[in-house]
Amino acid sequence: MRSIPILMYHQIDVPPPKGSTLRGLVVAPRNFWWHMAALRLCGYRGLSMTQLEPYLRGERQGKVFGITFDDGYENNLRCALPVLKRFGFSSTCYVVAQAVGQTNRWDAEQGIGQVPMMDAAQLQRWVDAGQEIGSHTLNHAKLTALTDEQQWHEIAESKQALEALVKQAQGVRHFCYPYGLYDATSIDAVKSAGYATATTTVRARVAVDAAAQRSLRLLELPRVLVSRSTTFLHLLLKCFTSYEDRHTPSH
Repeated sequence: MRSIPILMYHQIDVPPPKGSTLRGLVVAPRNFWWHMAALRLCGYRGLSMTQLEPYLRGERQGKVFGITFDDGYENNLRCALPVLKRFGFSSTCYVVAQAVGQTNRWDAEQGIGQVPMMDAAQLQRWVDAGQEIGSHTLNHAKLTALTDEQQWHEIAESKQALEALVKQAQGVRHFCYPYGLYDATSIDAVKSAGYATATTTVRARVAVDAAAQRSLRLLELPRVLVSRSTTFLHLLLKCFTSYEDRHTPSH
């Protein structure tokens, strides 16, 4: 059995002051560079979810890992894109469709600083530069708190909205559950809406075996959390050993 890490990033920027809420989800550009450099030196190639698909399905083999960014922050374009281009990597940025060109308003009640999100033109620049966008719902919704109809609205209409906003050859084929919250209704809606994969916040590498080829499992993909304090040596430990897999809940 092979394991494929899918990295989970949020912001790539100068971290906010000490004591700031969720400061750990802001990775400094220099650290991000070292993360990508270390994996490249190990012979690995960073891929978007579309490019990673055949490896997840067991149709191809190689030294690859996935790169994902949640929410659609402008600093992904400004600080992460140059590094990705430097190493020839692709990635998927999960965009909150109705927050395009706005801020992370869903974080405001927690006292988290408001940060600009990419606008439509910036998202197109991201895609034109060889990167990819996926959906993170319309409003960064807590799906499990919604009715079946509301879940469908957030999941399916965000796909349509993003496809109307950004020209991407393959359309919007990948989804990410906000807050890592989902249930059987969520999975059914993601599948019915036509997404090929969906990522969670479950911390583990993807175990590629016969079970991974079933579409249902591709809609519950775990990821490797990368935070401000993750050194490149720590990242290698997460990617190449069972360190991160120990966080997988038993069920």
